[in-house]
Amino acid sequence: MKEIKHLINGEFVGSASGKMFDDINPATGQVIARVHEGGKAEIDAAVSAARAALKGPWGTMPLDQRMALLRQVAEGIQARAEEFAQAESADNGMPITLARTAAVPRGSANFTQFAEHFKYVATETWEMDGALNYSLRRPLGVIGIISPWNFPLLLSTWKIAPALASGNTVVMKPSEETPMTALLTAEVINEILPPGVFNVVQGYGADSAGAALSEHPDVDGITFTGETTTGKTIMRAAADGLKKLSFELGGKNPNIVFADADLEEALTTTLRSSFANQGEVCLCGSRIYVQRPIFDEFVAGLVAKVKANVKVGDPSDPSSTMGSLVSREHFQRVMSFIESARADGATFKCGGKVAEDLPDHLAEGVFIEPTVITGLGPDCKAQRQEIFGPVVSITPFDTEEEALALANDTRYGLGATVWTQNLGTAHRMSAGLEAGIIWVNTWFLRDLRTPFGGMKNSGIGREGGVHSLEFYSELKNICIKL
Repeated sequence: MKEIKHLINGEFVGSASGKMFDDINPATGQVIARVHEGGKAEIDAAVSAARAALKGPWGTMPLDQRMALLRQVAEGIQARAEEFAQAESADNGMPITLARTAAVPRGSANFTQFAEHFKYVATETWEMDGALNYSLRRPLGVIGIISPWNFPLLLSTWKIAPALASGNTVVMKPSEETPMTALLTAEVINEILPPGVFNVVQGYGADSAGAALSEHPDVDGITFTGETTTGKTIMRAAADGLKKLSFELGGKNPNIVFADADLEEALTTTLRSSFANQGEVCLCGSRIYVQRPIFDEFVAGLVAKVKANVKVGDPSDPSSTMGSLVSREHFQRVMSFIESARADGATFKCGGKVAEDLPDHLAEGVFIEPTVITGLGPDCKAQRQEIFGPVVSITPFDTEEEALALANDTRYGLGATVWTQNLGTAHRMSAGLEAGIIWVNTWFLRDLRTPFGGMKNSGIGREGGVHSLEFYSELKNICIKL
């Protein structure tokens, strides 16, 4: 049985308490590894190592040398790409094809992107009468990273790469549901960077490693991707130390389809934006609003595409387009939303139940059919709360004003998608939507230089490009009297 340990100060070590927990493959229900459960003692040791590493060779390393090392990390991930993909799929339930084509390549690309981009970001110089002002950027310090389970490698490296590129040191607490690629990332980085620069402590959140990291007085910043309630808990824990925070939290994203949209393209992309990674994507369009003249055609078209193109099955099988949910606990949560929608009188156009006709070895897995619902009112639980599963609702609208009001009627504000061929409609909707990222006639098309983050309860701050540098560094002004 594989053991997953912590990386602290360049060494892979177990927990002082001796506690361990199971890492379970959600598709089979089988234990695939035993994980050392970290707590305050491990966080203290990791933060101490990270603080010391700031004063070592890493802290004085020339920029070009630091960036060259990060490019080596990118190459190290690429060299073990299939190992990373297999680990991601087994840990998370993600289809292996998605892991191979998206999760792992992007995990590597994050290091390349920030290693290159940060070299060309200038600071300001201002001349005064008799004086000169110029700015310098310096690392924020020790960064605590708390990463999620839905895209473990992609979303952790989205934070690790800019934190290290800015010259910080890192202590990461991965999700207890998906510890495998955190271990592999630690192995790659540990061969390249000095000891203590990057540390990983496995464990739980509340009353465990996550809480200890959030509260630690020697941690200078916390970056977190995950559920909104957890974000609020981390914010309270970090308040005493006035830590700098960057949060990407939940979403209940609207997908708005106008009657003049390219219907075939809208349907094809909506299939992906609804059910990619079993709907366990923070940017999935889970509320679909369709203009009334094409409503029936759109609903019928999406259901037909689901039946023709979505194959629920073994995540390790390249022919599977949907795998298992991440855990039995999350499966039960998603099913509770389906039952609440049924109780609220929703019409199930497809899905709404546990996936059937699966091979015997998946009998203990947690699979749900892709589910399309109509007839939900705006106040129904399944219409207002983040489900984070393969469940979407479709609602008709008549006017642009109505569509905007429906889309913004939520406490979330992460992403939105607009489908229209009218340039005026596209610009007006994009300006009026209360969301941090808006796609027009596409979805999940990302330029890593652009600002990424959410409004309202979907987050604090922005990352991506120079916006990441602004979070992971401190900017100071120097005024010289001439």
